[in-house]
Amino acid sequence: MQSLNKYIPGTCNIGKEEIRKRRQSGWTGLIITIIIYVFLAYAGAPPIWRLVVFVPATLAAVGFLQAYMHFCAYFGSVGVFNFGEVGKTDTVEQAEFRKIDRKKAIEIVASSILIGAAVAIAAYFLPV
Repeated sequence: MQSLNKYIPGTCNIGKEEIRKRRQSGWTGLIITIIIYVFLAYAGAPPIWRLVVFVPATLAAVGFLQAYMHFCAYFGSVGVFNFGEVGKTDTVEQAEFRKIDRKKAIEIVASSILIGAAVAIAAYFLPV
């Protein structure tokens, strides 16, 4: 299990409060995805319109992946970390650690985009 209170380059850059915040955003994105899909399906919208679920599904994936990985993609991309009060950050001083963090941030964003695309494609092809 990853540490919840110690910065580890490319592995862990957020603590319990930040993880909770990411998990909450994941649930919010998931609920919005479901609401949009149900509304569009109920309204009889053409399947192409169902592709809009890509956006909230991607946001949900970003939130859940960050919470699961204990790693904030934004923090990783700008070279900071936080294990204390939400909103306060510390700087990653070592250039090699910042490079590792940026790589992890890109992986999270890319994975989230793929998940969002998969959900949108599924929504497009689901029978209504």
